Amino acid sequence: MFHHRDLFHTSIGFDLRAPEQFGVTSQQIFNEAMAMVEFADASGIDKVDFQEHHQSEDGYVPCPILPGVAAAARTKNIAVVMGAIILPFHDPVEMAEQIAVADLLSNGRFYAVLAAGYSPTEFAAFGVQLKDRARIMDEGFDTILRALSGERFQFKGREVFVRPLPTRDPREIVYGGGGTRASACRAAKFGLSMWPMNDAMIADYDEACAEFGVEGTKFIRGVTSVYVTDDPEQGWAALGPHLLHYMRSYAKWSESPDTSASPLHGMDSIEKIRAAGLVRVLTPDEAVELGSTRAIGLQPLIGGLHPDKGWKSLELFVDKVLPRIKDAPAKWRKAQGLAG
Repeated sequence: MFHHRDLFHTSIGFDLRAPEQFGVTSQQIFNEAMAMVEFADASGIDKVDFQEHHQSEDGYVPCPILPGVAAAARTKNIAVVMGAIILPFHDPVEMAEQIAVADLLSNGRFYAVLAAGYSPTEFAAFGVQLKDRARIMDEGFDTILRALSGERFQFKGREVFVRPLPTRDPREIVYGGGGTRASACRAAKFGLSMWPMNDAMIADYDEACAEFGVEGTKFIRGVTSVYVTDDPEQGWAALGPHLLHYMRSYAKWSESPDTSASPLHGMDSIEKIRAAGLVRVLTPDEAVELGSTRAIGLQPLIGGLHPDKGWKSLELFVDKVLPRIKDAPAKWRKAQGLAG
């Protein structure tokens, strides 16, 4: 059974892209991202997350655990989240070993969100069939959870015995990720907390938990991506081209029958992106108002944004927003009638 926890009210995330057209290099982006993680940790931001994609011309990081471990080595308190690892592209036994070691290196601050993936081109690159995702995910979750629990067992004709073991119960480390009802049902079936891609999934997850007789962890519902600036119009002018690159790449990856309804489809202009509200460009006061009810996510290098602009927004958030929303999780608990 899970227990209520308010996790990660504030976060900072990186995909480590360096599109050539914006004049940044991968080395520059990696260096600045690690410096930003250290700053976020020292400032009291709750988590950092890294994502995974493959064969991206702009250098989208293909192995998020590596920067995750590097971030853990440079920090003391911030949670390090893989959000998400695309499980069908990985051997589940090797993944269990990596999760265990990453948990130990981070002193119990590591979290692995495991998702099924959706890009036909990526599945083709790994020689995996999209139609096999459900089976692979079920096998993967079962194998990883048993291995991290310390069992010795057989998997596809080979012995599984993972050592060392992590510091925590694997169900405190491993989360189900995704944006479909099937992913919510899978998380509940394996007794895992869910890392939803959108608020609409919460109902699916709650229903699945009731069906499987588990009590899902309740998080602050909804994470809004925010760019903080004293002048939102100037902020949009600076951020717009990077968001357009970001949205177009995701829309291209998700060109498959079961993702055609993705909110990222049709985001082919800055005006449409702005109207959709997928990213909010806010003044500090507006960010404080938002952060009183919703979790806030910062992406200070989004779409190859120049680090100077990313730092300016990050520092403004830390100076003028973060101190004023630190008690928001406690207020949210009280409003929901939940114990502290």
